[in-house]
Amino acid sequence: MLRYWTAGESHGPALVALVDGFPAGLAVDQAAIDAELVRRQGGYGRGGRQRLETDAVRFLSGLWRGTTLGSPLALEVINRDAKLERLDDIDRPRPGHADLAGSVKHLGGVRAVLERASARETAARVAAGALAGQLLARFGISVAGFVTALGGIELGGRDGTPDQLRALRDSSAVYSLHPERDAEVTALIDRVGKEGDTLGGIVEVRVEGLPIGLGTHAQWDRKLDGRIAQAVMAVQAIKGVEIGLGFEAARRRGSQVHDPIHYDAAARGRADLGFTRPTNNAGGLEAGITNGQPLVVRAAMKPISTLRKPLESVNLRTKEPEEAAYERSDVCAVSAASVIVEHVVAFEVAAALVDKFGGDSVAEMEARWELYHRLARER
Repeated sequence: MLRYWTAGESHGPALVALVDGFPAGLAVDQAAIDAELVRRQGGYGRGGRQRLETDAVRFLSGLWRGTTLGSPLALEVINRDAKLERLDDIDRPRPGHADLAGSVKHLGGVRAVLERASARETAARVAAGALAGQLLARFGISVAGFVTALGGIELGGRDGTPDQLRALRDSSAVYSLHPERDAEVTALIDRVGKEGDTLGGIVEVRVEGLPIGLGTHAQWDRKLDGRIAQAVMAVQAIKGVEIGLGFEAARRRGSQVHDPIHYDAAARGRADLGFTRPTNNAGGLEAGITNGQPLVVRAAMKPISTLRKPLESVNLRTKEPEEAAYERSDVCAVSAASVIVEHVVAFEVAAALVDKFGGDSVAEMEARWELYHRLARER
């Protein structure tokens, strides 16, 4: 079983991801992981914290000469803005954050909750997901995340190869597939920032090159759509997840939703075994199992809850009405969310890949991948 945990506080010494069950024999490109951490820090609308941090990963265990050993991997991302011991507690909880519910739950102060609830924690998840993405790439599976809506501006997707989509995204200030509309979006972010407000949006992740058969229909907690939904919903500020048509499927008739199945004998050597679809409304998953089509996941991110023009709140000591506390924050972090969601999806897909083809080493996985596809073509 491939899994991970994270540890660390927003202003503590470091963030850590502990990855367990990763197969031996993968040569790790550490610079590529660092590049994803840098991308998470970017995107128009981020706050001053990103100018202080220079995120990079350090492997504390699980590697020998740059190659995975099969033992647990500990990944560390240092916090340069480490000042937790010098920070005061907060008496005025912010609406939309964990401040009130968490402080009551733990019968303590707000600081103890907000430091762990902070989206800074996602640096560790991006590091783990970027590592998992390198395992996926070994099997020809690619993952790309981008912004499809921001602050009410619909940007949408685009057709293209994974490389083409990533090139478009990387040329956009907000990580959308429509860099020609950047000026419109950045002007909105600037205007809302001056008003002391924040913006949310929608991000999409596409996974290409998936074989038929990852995940399972047999048990509810192992269905891949459920595992992906949990992983994405667990990202800070995400309030909704859909796969394929998602909620739109509820508004259509069955004949307008389900994807017809065709077969192309000339394409039977591909990962989809030659089973093709004219549409992909299912988003690559049926009954918790990948069906050979691209996986399409979308997530809705609410506006960040720390507002420079604070909302009404209550002082936890006096119970008197006061404005909510303000801590340095972003106007908009939807671009960063597209990076985070991309990598939590990548990790869940990699976990399903290990479940299906797993062994103690990448070499075993590759042998089982070849055997499975040979048997599937012969059935």
